[in-house]
Amino acid sequence: MNEPQRAEPQDSVPAKELSKSALEAIAAYFQVLAEPTRLQILNLLRARERNVGELAQLCGFTAANVSRHLALMTQQGLLERESRGTSVYYRIADASIFALCDLVCGNIARQFEKSADRRAAFTNQF
Repeated sequence: MNEPQRAEPQDSVPAKELSKSALEAIAAYFQVLAEPTRLQILNLLRARERNVGELAQLCGFTAANVSRHLALMTQQGLLERESRGTSVYYRIADASIFALCDLVCGNIARQFEKSADRRAAFTNQF
């Protein structure tokens, strides 16, 4: 079976050419995405911008907890914030984050399909 060819995006840099500090920055970016609450917040912001209170209510966490997550995501450049009166609104800074999330979700779905097929191969034998 032939391996699928991977197309490199035109503006990408192969990992072997990245400096240690660049790799650390990439790892920090992925660490932000490695927390389910932050993924939930990103998913809620996919449709529209929201303030801290709305996000806290929708996530089921305190405003202080959500604010800490929002600050980290803003620091890493995933979100932008805008103050309006007494509220701060957050929105996605770069919609390409959803392409990354969709890619990962597709990969996970394919892994589940493979494992289900493997289980079925054994359970249907007897």
